[in-house]
Amino acid sequence: MDYLLIFIGFVILILGAHYLVDGSSGLAKRFNVSNLVIGLTVVAFGTSTPELVVNLVAVNNPNTTDIALTNIIGSNSINVFIILGFAALVYPIKSQLSSRRFDIPMSLLAPLILILLAWKMDNTVSRADGLILMIFFIWFMYIMIRKSINHPEKLIDSDFKPIKIWLALIMVFGGLGALVGGADLIVPSAVRIAESWGVSQAVIGLTIIALGTSLPELATSAVAAFKKNSDIALGNVIGSNIFNIFFILGISSFIRPLPAYKGMIIDLLMVALGSILVLIFVYSNKSHQIKRWQGGLLMLIYFAYLFWIISK
Repeated sequence: MDYLLIFIGFVILILGAHYLVDGSSGLAKRFNVSNLVIGLTVVAFGTSTPELVVNLVAVNNPNTTDIALTNIIGSNSINVFIILGFAALVYPIKSQLSSRRFDIPMSLLAPLILILLAWKMDNTVSRADGLILMIFFIWFMYIMIRKSINHPEKLIDSDFKPIKIWLALIMVFGGLGALVGGADLIVPSAVRIAESWGVSQAVIGLTIIALGTSLPELATSAVAAFKKNSDIALGNVIGSNIFNIFFILGISSFIRPLPAYKGMIIDLLMVALGSILVLIFVYSNKSHQIKRWQGGLLMLIYFAYLFWIISK
């Protein structure tokens, strides 16, 4: 039954991602907001909802705080190395100037700040640390809103017919609901299967749960890549990573201080490495793209990291 539920969850995720991408793109055009900003905010927040739900459940139990941390850290690694890597394999991901100068560096800053906050005498992400993370999140949202106001997207295609607002909203919220529902089917089933194999909580959080809660990002970015909408494919991943650390971990640690687990710094450095590689890739060619071979390289690096985690 667990394997069947995982399959059904995948089907729901793909359908939800399809409607979410179409609805959010329609809203972007309707309000002259760029696809990049929509991807960095609306879509990123929606696809990060499974991580938020899992973390709110995890922090209510003092015995599962490792899951609250590993879920976010593992999801951020999967977002860059697997999801962005796969999306680039489907279609090269072109970056905008604002992504290279602000968004991607912010996704690099997030794990580095978390390392500084956790690497203290008590080795804990405290309530005060959670407030600091949320302040960074508010600053990020302010920059995004100001960007959308100061630089509205101009509709170049005169034949474009914007989608009706009510229909776009139904597609967005229906898609988000399907994404969350699909993840809710997959994650518990995957955890039961993993526990039957005798895998530790930390490994479950970094791999099975992180992958399960990252499936919305995978489905959304993959569909966006097939539609050749690289702004949403890139913005969704980068935005989700920023949301996950500054917003979700900020709230989680404010509710209950989160003790650092063994190996946390190494896992956060892996997240930082992903952002560094993305920056190198987009600056290494004149088209500022993450090319197909670079997407493949990201995936290979993650598989090597996964092998190291399991063997350790």
